[in-house]
Amino acid sequence: MEAETKRPTWNKQIEFTLAAIGCAVGLGNVWRFPYLCYRSGGGAFLVPYLLMLVLLGIPLLYVELSVGQYVRRGPVHAMAKVCPLLKGVGLATVAISFIMCTYYNVIITWALYYLFSSFQSPLPWENCNNTWNRPNCTSSTTNSSFSSTASQQFFNYKVLERTAGVGDPGTIRWELILLLLVAWILVYLSIFKGVKSTGKVVYFTALFPYVILVALLINNVQLPGAMKGIEFYIIPEWDKLKSLEVWVNAAAQIFNSLGIGFGSLMAMASYNDFHNSILKDTLVVSITNSFTSILAGFVIFSAIGYMSHLQSIAVSDIAVDGPGLVFVVYPQAFPTMSVAPLWAVLFFFMLLCLGLDSQFAMVEVMVTSLVDAYSASLLKYLKNKEILILIVCCSAFLLGIPHVMQVGIYVFQLMDHYTAIISIMFLAFFEVLAICWLYGVKRLSENVEEMTGKKPGTFFTVCWAVICPVLVAVLLVFSVIQFKPARYETYQYPAWCQGIGWVIAMASVIWIPLCALHTLWVLPGTFTQRLWKSITPCGLDEKSAFLESQGEVFPNMKCPLNAVMTPVTSLPAQTTSQTRF
Repeated sequence: MEAETKRPTWNKQIEFTLAAIGCAVGLGNVWRFPYLCYRSGGGAFLVPYLLMLVLLGIPLLYVELSVGQYVRRGPVHAMAKVCPLLKGVGLATVAISFIMCTYYNVIITWALYYLFSSFQSPLPWENCNNTWNRPNCTSSTTNSSFSSTASQQFFNYKVLERTAGVGDPGTIRWELILLLLVAWILVYLSIFKGVKSTGKVVYFTALFPYVILVALLINNVQLPGAMKGIEFYIIPEWDKLKSLEVWVNAAAQIFNSLGIGFGSLMAMASYNDFHNSILKDTLVVSITNSFTSILAGFVIFSAIGYMSHLQSIAVSDIAVDGPGLVFVVYPQAFPTMSVAPLWAVLFFFMLLCLGLDSQFAMVEVMVTSLVDAYSASLLKYLKNKEILILIVCCSAFLLGIPHVMQVGIYVFQLMDHYTAIISIMFLAFFEVLAICWLYGVKRLSENVEEMTGKKPGTFFTVCWAVICPVLVAVLLVFSVIQFKPARYETYQYPAWCQGIGWVIAMASVIWIPLCALHTLWVLPGTFTQRLWKSITPCGLDEKSAFLESQGEVFPNMKCPLNAVMTPVTSLPAQTTSQTRF
């Protein structure tokens, strides 16, 4: 009991809600969602996206918040308790979060570059009278049939100074590496005190972006060509729905945007009050997240319509790819606004807020998991948690350096393609398998009832038992069958790069089979006994047994360490009657 009370909690529950919204609502809402819409025929993407939200996103977010709040541990320990055989899912979520945070902060770096570049008039991407511009540049204020706008060239040739491909790595962009360092310093200063400091920061970072998005939308809809872009966004091309890639991308966007499979919200929920209303947070976070994505879609497609008007080409032919969407299309609208530099500063400061919220959560997964697993030994050598957070941030900073070289955009796109789609589909499948089938809907429902006083409704139990596992399995199979190699705009990566991409994808997924083999190896008994014990929620080692004796493991998740395997539901009464507090 004593150890339990030492775990920090949010000062106010609203801080968790805002932090969860900040975690879910990130740069992906204003970058990846519109980008996937654009590649998937505009409005056609909204149909699978909303279906995936209802059938997968909301139910699985409910699962992750419930498990994190009930076990009061990060994803590694939580999954080890839920299903020892698939404890590797917890390690995989930590791995994918750490991999993503190494390159996700690069987007914040670009936002900082634009933020500092916005303190001038005219804006540096407003005209073609600059040393970095190419002959095919067109001004943002005149119609032209040229192929490249001033904002596109500013991003490609000034910010990135990109090379022709991975065969020419170029040099380090020292301006960007300094800004990457600044970005990591901001992350560290925001989370080094744990949830106590993060809870204060999110009041601003989670709410401010909406003010800017609404202001931009009001401006953009008045631009010439804006309505063509909005029509492309809201009117479906129904033939696109025949493509399985559109459905896989919709599911992947739901997982990425809500953080399903990343362990971020599970880790943050572990600091909740035990009796917190999980369903309320689930609905607030998921609905706010999708509302933000759809709102950002209107903003971006109105700007794309304006770009198509400037270049005298169809909306579907605008050549923008990957993160360039947010750093090319959005800035295009600023010169049309009064006091353009002020709006540019506010917009890129908004991107900074959006990015930091999500970055907090990904770093917190790593820190929470390390503290849960090695608290005594780590604090013995590091003295306090602040030093551990510093080491995590420094490690991620060093791994992010390749992204701020001239070849960096190609490295970024390669990692994002294989991590954000392939890896996350595997993780989502095994997480659903572990919690919904092996741990079981019955146990999960009892846990929810113990915390909130109410069992989940029929919709959620049906989704957990049937719809989510089957749908995720189908999507996983087709994501592999229909897989398309990474590309950036018209650049095709060589085969060896695609091989590196698969290594990156497997860097997180590999922990699942490795940990499954380890679990079966260390358990006593025959293979059948070991297999049965490995899918029964319980502790596996002396430390777990000690924590159980201290009341750290909760009633429906306990089982005797060395007993003959018995289903948890039929354990002796004394093991299921402990109170939590």
